Amino acid sequence: MMHSLLRENTGAQSDRIRVVIVDDHPAIREALSDTINSAMGMEVVGQASTAAEAFRLIEKERPTVAVVDISLEDAHGLDLVQNIRAQFPEVLVVIFSMYDESVYAERAIRAGASGYLMKSEPTQSVVEAIRAVVRGEVYLSRRMASRILSKVAMGRAPGPGFAIDELTDREMAVFQMLGQGYTIDEITERLNLSRKTVETYRRRAKEKLGFDSVAELLQFAVQWTHAQGRGGKL
Repeated sequence: MMHSLLRENTGAQSDRIRVVIVDDHPAIREALSDTINSAMGMEVVGQASTAAEAFRLIEKERPTVAVVDISLEDAHGLDLVQNIRAQFPEVLVVIFSMYDESVYAERAIRAGASGYLMKSEPTQSVVEAIRAVVRGEVYLSRRMASRILSKVAMGRAPGPGFAIDELTDREMAVFQMLGQGYTIDEITERLNLSRKTVETYRRRAKEKLGFDSVAELLQFAVQWTHAQGRGGKL
């Protein structure tokens, strides 16, 4: 069951909700497109498999909502969310990801997304999320909404947290891509960072997670990524 949190309304709603889909898996794009196009008052105005394609498409179509995956070939999803919101602030973003919400949902909302749901949810849930964010709400699972509200109310996360929660967004991105099999040079190119900066993020992740060596960090990163259901390069 999903739950929505009230967020300040972004403005008057148009009669028809225009949607773009950004995902590097054609089958997922098509499934989402079929579901959204069959919903009353919605239409998919374009699909993109990379961040570069997404920006061109959004600039051309100026959609109401962009449905975005976390992992793309040429960018990390959180970077893409931040860039969309910076360049097209009127476009709302919903994340539809394989990655567990406990790891990425709050990070995605901080980056500017209005909703987060996992790919284990039926595609019809994406329609519900789109309607919710257009109404000016934040769309999260009930469990995740409760966790965030508790953190706000308590001033901290409820109960003991996992060490991985201590990673910054950049450290998390580097950790995730290491687990997917990317080399330092590939991560450098994908995140548009210097090699020294990427190595610094890797070192910090190693220290925060309590590993003595890079090899131990890499082994854990691979195991964690496979546990998330997205092992291997994307």
